[in-house]
Amino acid sequence: MASEDPIAELLTTYNELNASTIESLDSEPSPLEFMRHVSRNTPFVIRRGARDWTATRRWDASYLRSTLAGHKVNVAVTPFGNADAPTVDTDDSGDLLFAKPHEEDQAFEDFLDYVIQQERRGNGNSEKGTGGAERGEVRYAQTQNDNLRHEYITLFGQVQCSIAFARIALEKDPDAINLWIGNSHSVTALHRDNYENIYVQIAGQKHFVLLRPLCQPCVNEQDLVPATYVRDAENGLALRRDEGEQGEGEGAGMKVPFATWDPDAPTARATPYSHLAEPMRVTLDPGDMLYLPAMWYHKVSQSCSDEGICVAVNYW
Repeated sequence: MASEDPIAELLTTYNELNASTIESLDSEPSPLEFMRHVSRNTPFVIRRGARDWTATRRWDASYLRSTLAGHKVNVAVTPFGNADAPTVDTDDSGDLLFAKPHEEDQAFEDFLDYVIQQERRGNGNSEKGTGGAERGEVRYAQTQNDNLRHEYITLFGQVQCSIAFARIALEKDPDAINLWIGNSHSVTALHRDNYENIYVQIAGQKHFVLLRPLCQPCVNEQDLVPATYVRDAENGLALRRDEGEQGEGEGAGMKVPFATWDPDAPTARATPYSHLAEPMRVTLDPGDMLYLPAMWYHKVSQSCSDEGICVAVNYW
């Protein structure tokens, strides 16, 4: 007899046939072994795979501060650590918007000191929605534009210029290599990328929640109106809708398709299939490497080193 709901049957059957765990390796795979993971679309972790990198051994707060002293860096600023995330509008409409961060250039040492001091106080979100260090805005160095080969080029020689097993297997160099620096108040909302991703933890920890591409019916993807945080003299950071600000031409006010379900708040914005998702969870310690296949959903939070920072590098 035909199933009353083929999507539910597909998800249930897939869960029964596939383990909801992430394989952990003790050493880097060969290019052939890596391609087997790519063909199966399955992630893995290499524990301590980057333990001998210069960056892993050297990039503490003191070294980063001295190396990048006087250097201006792009910083994403939000009231809640919610850059590029579905966010309820603060007006009376209650609409769900795709919130993009306010971006500004800051002296690196000022940015780093702010991140560390906020983490040590532990009050990063205590006064949500207002600006200034004492009021809790969240700052995150998170430009995803190949910044380690441009904005942070002085550090680039201390990481691998590519991940050998991936470069050989895929027959191409990385399209982008990015550096991420922040504290525990920044959280990356559930989303997916169309790149094969190698993620390398340098300092602190990253906590990943992963969902297979098959879980698309579970994540309640919606077309969201884009909005951007702007500095407001009266209210600190205010969320302003982008629509109409780009004129009336092609692309003006274009909506962003984005997952709105959060596996850590499973009853909110759930679909009839959300309960069938089986999230995988993995924590990266310094020196660990994660292979995240293209189009896998992932949510990322972080814990800081004893110094109060979290640092990572990823290869797309």
